[in-house]
Amino acid sequence: MADPEVLCLGESMVLLSPRAGQRLATAQEMALGVAGAESTVAQYLADLGHRAAWLSRVGSGPLGDQVLAAVAEPGVDVSYVERDPSAPTAVYFKDPAPEGTLVYYYRAGSAASRLTPRYLDGLPIASARLVHQSGITPALSAGCAETATALFERARAAGVSCSFDVNYRPALWRAEDAADPLLSLARQANVVFAGLDEARHVWGTDTAQAVRDLIGSSITVVVKNADVGATVFEPGVSRGTFVPAPRVDVVEPVGAGDAFAAGYLSAWLRGAEAAERLLLGHRTAAFALGSVSDHADATSLRRTEEPTT
Repeated sequence: MADPEVLCLGESMVLLSPRAGQRLATAQEMALGVAGAESTVAQYLADLGHRAAWLSRVGSGPLGDQVLAAVAEPGVDVSYVERDPSAPTAVYFKDPAPEGTLVYYYRAGSAASRLTPRYLDGLPIASARLVHQSGITPALSAGCAETATALFERARAAGVSCSFDVNYRPALWRAEDAADPLLSLARQANVVFAGLDEARHVWGTDTAQAVRDLIGSSITVVVKNADVGATVFEPGVSRGTFVPAPRVDVVEPVGAGDAFAAGYLSAWLRGAEAAERLLLGHRTAAFALGSVSDHADATSLRRTEEPTT
């Protein structure tokens, strides 16, 4: 089997959510699923025809089995995931509230939170075209933060491109604690994804241009503005390229940002122009927005030709 084209590092969890029309506090039945930002990116990349691998750790019990099976289902390589017999697989709950979906995490002390840079030893980083991770990982533990930094350092040393999604999670850390670590990782990447709302909350940047100016003009910066659209700023180009978001009947917004990143990166790996990258990002995100799960089968978006290798 050929080495993976894209490596995605991060924690995935078992997801429990009430059946339709129920709230978490009174639910009698729960639906079980699997979700995680980076594994979702890997799943959509696999849908789009890329050799994607998910890098992480899970517990050795049946919940770990659930995670591995779900992530692997669309063709993601999970052979590099470690099993930990002494730490659990993380779990989280969704609560569909009138003001929006509320999320409750139970991930402290999880197998993935025990990641250290040693986990990276022996991984096929040098043969990949791209490594991807998000700002969730450094929030999980000191070891995870060190691993996130080490992944980009090793990739850059090998001449491998790096992608970073800010993915700020206020349930995991305060904005003042997250600001510097997230900016440091963003400045190590070749491609950065940031939501305008999260950038405003963490860094105080009010416009897409301000986000680009903060991260740096030598980096490709993609700024998403919810259902308005997204702007990409490329190195050597002073003005950004904006593509509006299509109208979508939203079933569940969680996972759409990861789908967008996967679509954009798929087009980027093919060498597509800026507007085409943003368009495929929006089209892939539409699949997630129309589904109750983080990952919805998007293989219909796959191009007839194989991605360039």
